[in-house]
Amino acid sequence: MFKVAILDDYQRVARSLADWSSLTPRVQTEFFHDNLVDLAPLADRLHSFQAVLAMRERTPFPRALIERLPNLRLLVTAGRRNASIDLAAASERGVLVTGTETLPTPTMELTWGLILALSRNLVREANGMRSGQWQTTVGHVVAGKTLGVLGLGKLGSRVAAVGKVFGMQVLAWSQNLTPERAAEVGAVYAGKDRLLETSDIVTIHLVLSERTRNLIGAAELARMKPGAFLINTSRGPIVNQAALVEALSSRRIAGAAVDVYDQEPLPADHPLRTVENLLLTPHLGYVTEENYRLVYGCAVENIRAFLDGKPLRAINQLN
Repeated sequence: MFKVAILDDYQRVARSLADWSSLTPRVQTEFFHDNLVDLAPLADRLHSFQAVLAMRERTPFPRALIERLPNLRLLVTAGRRNASIDLAAASERGVLVTGTETLPTPTMELTWGLILALSRNLVREANGMRSGQWQTTVGHVVAGKTLGVLGLGKLGSRVAAVGKVFGMQVLAWSQNLTPERAAEVGAVYAGKDRLLETSDIVTIHLVLSERTRNLIGAAELARMKPGAFLINTSRGPIVNQAALVEALSSRRIAGAAVDVYDQEPLPADHPLRTVENLLLTPHLGYVTEENYRLVYGCAVENIRAFLDGKPLRAINQLN
């Protein structure tokens, strides 16, 4: 029997969002709803499984874990990139690492939800209504404001396009961005410093790498307008969390919205949870029923193809 572990099914929906029964009788599936990352108990849990489905980076697979999983042959990750998997270690152990398709729009939609929620104080006003209050804040329009987009790839380009629809001026920057590429999506290329200094809203859409880790720290936050908002739906370590807490607590910037964190799930006692002008969401960017159906459906197809000896696309950190 080929045993498959489906990890980190937080909402207990994985079983219903794909036809896992199509893999029987060859496959036995087991669904795990908690987030177990401590090495020894996690290795014990996964020891007997030949395949694992990892939902994004919820459970890391470092060399120390992979080397303690002698039966593992297939590791499927949601999406085509997963920096928390040690691909070299997997290759050395003969473990095929492959990915799934994902939808291109859910994180873009959440980004704009967070921008509008900050601009119009939606969470505070909605909570106030439940406690009997009425109109306690004054919001801001986004039309006519400047949107700074850090990273103009597939996701950043979509965010920029929506900004144009709202009537915003869009500035863009990344290490490899050219003025010509920015112009293709209606954005204006700007240096990082200029973008931070002139944007009313700065939104991050960069891949986490050694070049982007701590890209936004105390110095960068100090360059932003006092009334500006920072949005991070990309990866937590791109923004220095301690610097962000300080900038928000001191009102150096007006507010921020964060969907991603250095450690996930975010600990209950984390300092970010205490900052008043910070809107927090629990990494919801990709969490939609439509996206889950696509991911889990692709995972089933990948497992079937592996068992049938059909070729599967191995992922790497560059695709």
